[in-house]
Amino acid sequence: MKKIKISPSILSADFSQLGNEIRKLEEGGADMIHVDVMDGHFVPNLTIGPPVIKALKKHSSVLFDVHLMISPVHDYIEAYSDAGADIITIHPEATNNLKSSILKIKELKKKVGVSLNPGTQIDTIIDFLEQIDLVLIMSVNPGFGGQKFMPEVLTKVKELKKIQKEKGLNFDIEIDGGINFDNAKTVIEAGANILVSGTTIFKSNNGDVKKNIELLKSK
Repeated sequence: MKKIKISPSILSADFSQLGNEIRKLEEGGADMIHVDVMDGHFVPNLTIGPPVIKALKKHSSVLFDVHLMISPVHDYIEAYSDAGADIITIHPEATNNLKSSILKIKELKKKVGVSLNPGTQIDTIIDFLEQIDLVLIMSVNPGFGGQKFMPEVLTKVKELKKIQKEKGLNFDIEIDGGINFDNAKTVIEAGANILVSGTTIFKSNNGDVKKNIELLKSK
């Protein structure tokens, strides 16, 4: 079984103190930093772009796990790669040619992630699993932080884990959306090995991120 990793989402951080927040996460044991990029078009919200990621990267030595919720995504992959993304995760619906976008990320020597919204089926990416480093299962509809976890996506996590074992593949299974102390154990048992969490890490236990990261890992 893969080691459980925590990827705190800076969507829930204090944006006026982002550099300090990232340092705090790293000191608290975060395995990577999850950066949600939204364009107000593919999802109904706007967040940050390449210049901010480039500036933040200077404050961290851990992996930047960049989730692109933008369309058309293909045209922006190189900009986020240059900004410092280590893992670039895209949505099948946001590109005209998923194969081409995966190859572009690989050519830039970055890890490839593909994200499945609650309504997107595994069949959409089944032919690409051998080329993917990470599958991100959304357990909320993307666009905003602080949403309630959708337990029905656990069926998808279990199915993906089954396919992974049958085919002898080695991609990570990441889950994002409403992950907290109450459901972390369930999602790990279903097969996820990377947990994205924002509100729980930044707001629980008076903002003690180290304690919150350890609690999520120990479930």
